[in-house]
Amino acid sequence: MLFQPNRFTQWMTSLLRFGLYVCVMLSVCVAESARPLTAQDNANDVVAVVNADPITRKTLSEESLRRYGEDVLENMVNRHLILQACKLQGIEVTSAEVREEIARVAQKFGLTMPAYLQLLQEERDIAPDQYSREIIWPMLALRRLVAAKVLVSENEFNQAFIAQFGEAVKCRLIMMASRADADSLHLQATQNPASFAQLAKQYSEDEASASVGGLIPPIRRYSGDSRIEEAAFALQDNEISPVMQLGDQWIFMQAVRRIGASTPSPQAMPSIREQITDRIRDQKMRGAATELFAQLQTEAQVVTVLGDAEKMQQHPGVAAIVNGQQVSIASVSAECVKRHGEEVLEGEINRKLLTQALRKANKKVSDPDLQKEVERAAISFGYIRSDGKPDVNTWMESILSDGKTTEELYIRDAVWPSVAVKKLVEESVTLTEQDIQQGYESAFGPRVEVLAVVLSDQRTAQKVWEMARDNPTDQFFGQLAEQYSVEPVSASNMGKVPPIRKHSGQLAIEREAFEMKPGDLSGIVVTGDKYIVLRCQGYTEPVVTDIAAVRTELIRDLTETKTNLAMNAKFEELKSSAEIDNFFVAAKELPHVARASEPRAK
Repeated sequence: MLFQPNRFTQWMTSLLRFGLYVCVMLSVCVAESARPLTAQDNANDVVAVVNADPITRKTLSEESLRRYGEDVLENMVNRHLILQACKLQGIEVTSAEVREEIARVAQKFGLTMPAYLQLLQEERDIAPDQYSREIIWPMLALRRLVAAKVLVSENEFNQAFIAQFGEAVKCRLIMMASRADADSLHLQATQNPASFAQLAKQYSEDEASASVGGLIPPIRRYSGDSRIEEAAFALQDNEISPVMQLGDQWIFMQAVRRIGASTPSPQAMPSIREQITDRIRDQKMRGAATELFAQLQTEAQVVTVLGDAEKMQQHPGVAAIVNGQQVSIASVSAECVKRHGEEVLEGEINRKLLTQALRKANKKVSDPDLQKEVERAAISFGYIRSDGKPDVNTWMESILSDGKTTEELYIRDAVWPSVAVKKLVEESVTLTEQDIQQGYESAFGPRVEVLAVVLSDQRTAQKVWEMARDNPTDQFFGQLAEQYSVEPVSASNMGKVPPIRKHSGQLAIEREAFEMKPGDLSGIVVTGDKYIVLRCQGYTEPVVTDIAAVRTELIRDLTETKTNLAMNAKFEELKSSAEIDNFFVAAKELPHVARASEPRAK
């Protein structure tokens, strides 16, 4: 067989990629079971390969630190403060205690611990180790630190018991923002107490209670504002309280009836006492822990080095100094990678794809290109000065207003990728006269006013069509939509849907709609898995009758639309045709071997 260089090259590339994959996976496995890797080893690790071009762990760490370093460092500093306070008092929170607390929280929601942790991962994107380390451990540590300050007194228990089982007063309430209005309504209510419910329904500004004639939940002692409790318990049935100020509102109440106290059985009292005591202790602990943490932060000597060029030069490799104890940049980077590595790596893979494509097309992204894209974004979001030019300064202020995004990150993560893809497609985007004409018809031409019924099966659609044909009125058609339509807008609006325009991307519906005259019933239009019946009500008048008046605007909008479509298609093409090995994700999915004993969390 003749020697074929291309096939040999492909075979060698595949072999090298396979070998690299095996080497990386073996290194991961060895790292899990043997010695810890040094910082240099970690820096040289390959976490992904994009078309034979590697991305190292060093790059991933730097980019993760660049985006999330400040947030992660703040969290780590807070944990250091708590840990230092625990060491000072000889307190240790073990991993077993952390697991027990997670199980207890999961039980409150009627879930097993694995199911609860999975829910956190899926719904809030919080990994189990992050939840244990950053939420549960600090909470338990703070509770232990303030445990001696949160003893429950007998008086506190008695008040909580009365609040739960004691006598209550069922009341109606009227709330007004104006004292004069409240006094006027109060006079009417006291002259005719039987009218209180109607007055509340008609005039009270507390919408929740007004809808039910002013009724509010029963008022119990030791449950809220003592002034309101005292006023309620001072009333006889149907009696009306004086007008009282509550915040910036004015209120008065009418007693409806007394609800007697309930007496638990002696057998239930031990359990009730435990529940009430635990609840009071938890409430006091939360308050005391918050106060302690605020005190730790106030009294701490924290020097933030990360992000300060001068301090970073004075303290190389240090991210912060907490009460004399250093927090290394390496540890912050590792934490950033652990939390956000997968997301950041996805961005770096995409950047690598675009860089490779630009190189292959012999194109570059320049600073003027980036500035032009920022100006375009400002205009598209309505940031325009009085002279018609983009208001870039105000636009950038809005971008940076969250306090987390920097101008560098905005340019790197949003602007540069957009410009890069645009560079790759700019020569392929063309606008024809037909495009302009269709755009004009779609944006400014007449539209068909219709009623619609959307069905999920053909049999029901046939039934509805026959009923609409036999009773050809808008009112009856609207009732059919209300009863049968599976689409929320048409069902809730008696069949009324937005007018149908030309060139909207729904060819079958457009063709049927524009062939109808007012009062006509369409055939059954099949689109996707839905069956649609339309009734024509007429046509809208064109907004603009001269295409020349909007030609410039049309060309700009259509060019941007076609460019965006081409950009999306190009990026998907780059991703689908690329050879990408993501070892970071593969390593996270490796099964972890259970160890003989687990070290305690400190």
